Formats: sequence, C-alpha cells, structure tokens
Amino acid sequence: MEELTVGTRVDHPRYGEGIVSKNNLTAYEIFFEHGGKMEITKRNTDLVVIEANEGQQQGNSIGLKEIEEVMGFILEKYNGLSEIVELGEKWEGGSLEIKPANPNLQSKVIPIEAFFHKIVMVRDRLRVLEQNINSHKKLTDEEKVNLQQYITRVYGSLTTFNVLFADKENYFKGVKS
Repeated sequence: MEELTVGTRVDHPRYGEGIVSKNNLTAYEIFFEHGGKMEITKRNTDLVVIEANEGQQQGNSIGLKEIEEVMGFILEKYNGLSEIVELGEKWEGGSLEIKPANPNLQSKVIPIEAFFHKIVMVRDRLRVLEQNINSHKKLTDEEKVNLQQYITRVYGSLTTFNVLFADKENYFKGVKS
C-alpha cells in the first residue's frame, strides 16, 4: 500500500470509515466513526482507501483547517451540530393548549417553545435519516429513491408547522405538484 496522507478517508472492516489525522514513522493515527481514535500500523493490509487526499503534504503535521474538517464531519455525522432555528416572534412566550372533546377531561397546556423544540428535533432526525439512507452501502439506488420519497412525504405532512418558524429557509418542504 502506498503512503497515506493526512485527510485521506479510509475504510476498515472492524472500525468502519475513518480519516487519517497523523502520519507517523510506522503507523497512522486515524479517527474512526465507530472506533474513535486508533493507531494502525502501516503494515496493516485491512485499510482500504475511500478518498485520497492529494493536497496534503506527507508528514506528521495537521493544520487547523484539517482539524476543523474532521471535527465538522464527526459532529455532523452524529448530530452534534444543531442549526439554530428561531421561533416566530409572535409565538415567543406563548403556549399550546390541547383540549379534549369531552368537557369532563382536563386539557393539556405546554409552552410553545417546548413544542417548537420537538418539531425542530423531528426535522433534524429526518435529515440524519436521509444522510444514513444516502450513505448506506447495501441499499440499491432504487431502494434509496423509494425511501427518500417517504421522507419527502413526511416533510410535506409537517408543513402545517411552518407557521412556527421565524425564517422561511427553515420551513418543511414536501412534494410540489
């Protein structure tokens, strides 16, 4: 195997995908999705290069840009980065009351911020589900498209809640007819 450079994406049968973060004399330091930071000897034949990083010079140093890219990848992959989504101004401090049809039953009141947070979490989880479907190794392209259609329909069903968002770029968007 040729020398791997910092930033090269690799796959390992046990640890999954990873990114080379350091190139030592006899081993590579690699951040794996499922195994965390591991040191793999350069003689190891289990590593498969997914995407070589041609731009990085060989050596032991890693720059701030590379660290930010690796951290961004890991945080996004595990939903550690959440986009700040603002509640519409008219709803701030408000509440949501759910009243049963039977007057003998008690209604439920929850702060609108808590409800809004749950809606945003649903949207974030749908995005992660989309990413997992798109990167799934065993699904065919046809299966991915079929699953994506269901997610798009779910987004369409959630458009009712767009009234809660302050900015239109955060809206749910479904299938356009």
